[in-house]
Amino acid sequence: METYIHNALFILFQLCFIVQLYYLISNHSRLSRYKPVEQLPEVLIPVSVIISARNEAKNLQENLPFILQQNYPDFEVVVINDCSYDSSNDVLDDMQREYPHLKVVTITEHDRFKTGKKFALTLGIKAAKNEYMLFTDADCKPASVNWITRMAVNFSTKAQIILGYSPYYKTRNFLNPFVRFETIKTAINYLSGALNGDPYMGIGRNLGYTKTLFFSQKGFASHMHVISGDDDLFVNQHATADNTIIEIHPETFTYTSAKTTLASWYRQKKRHMGVGKLYKNKHRRMLSFDAMSGFLFYVLLIIALVFKYEALLALGLFTFRLILQLIIYSKIFKKLDGKDLIWYLPFFDIIYYMYLNVFGLIGTFLKTTQWK
Repeated sequence: METYIHNALFILFQLCFIVQLYYLISNHSRLSRYKPVEQLPEVLIPVSVIISARNEAKNLQENLPFILQQNYPDFEVVVINDCSYDSSNDVLDDMQREYPHLKVVTITEHDRFKTGKKFALTLGIKAAKNEYMLFTDADCKPASVNWITRMAVNFSTKAQIILGYSPYYKTRNFLNPFVRFETIKTAINYLSGALNGDPYMGIGRNLGYTKTLFFSQKGFASHMHVISGDDDLFVNQHATADNTIIEIHPETFTYTSAKTTLASWYRQKKRHMGVGKLYKNKHRRMLSFDAMSGFLFYVLLIIALVFKYEALLALGLFTFRLILQLIIYSKIFKKLDGKDLIWYLPFFDIIYYMYLNVFGLIGTFLKTTQWK
């Protein structure tokens, strides 16, 4: 009986190995070969940048000027001041006097209904005068004055959705390396999905889409009852192979600060994972297979090594997968400003798959009730 169990577990280990190879070779390798356009394009498309902010006075003061001072001929910035009770209103008033292309939409608390980010964004989109829109957050800073230019040029194609990338600043905080690693791995998945003709999510810190698409699909109506998901659920429902494009030139990155405590990071990830169960079935299956196969791969590897059952073969398969990861991921991590993290791969990859399964389980049962 014991031999049968060992054989069954090792067969399962090999199946997990094959599934993981599929994700690496079929899904991720194309991103490693992808090259963004280097030459700065000339673009004359009018653009509206939309930012929803709640109690973000400090971030608005620090980051908003870098957006308002973009090197672009025709753009406006729409900031929705969503029920803030800090000094956001004063900060925005001061900036409006200096920057005439800043438009402020103010939302106040109402006893009869609760506001949320989706409601705020909807008002901002209605207030925007332009068809083509870029989205980011108040705590984000563009990597260059060419952020709008390089993002907007993609609207000159048939694309209605632009998926950008938003890394975290590198710091000495103990959580920072893994938070940055997890962000890159998430980006690898959704950027690869789009490159392979199956886009399934985007991030609101760096995203673009058209007003026509938003209103023709009734905006966030189908998931307005869910607090999170203004970015990934919208993309999941409406992105197709024909209307979606990625943009990962380093000048288009929007940087932000990572959470610095386990408690704050947990709250953030719990909120994000809670919407995964609302993805299309095929995307939930795809992400679940990756998460479960990766987790079982490591669990069964440890079992094989501890009980010394086909240990050399198991170690060989692990080494082969690791080498393939290093070959494919080294190029991607460099493109996504994480080349220093590639050497953490053997250790962080294990934690990453544990994290996916734990937070995936938590997200299945818990609901989020606030966005700030």
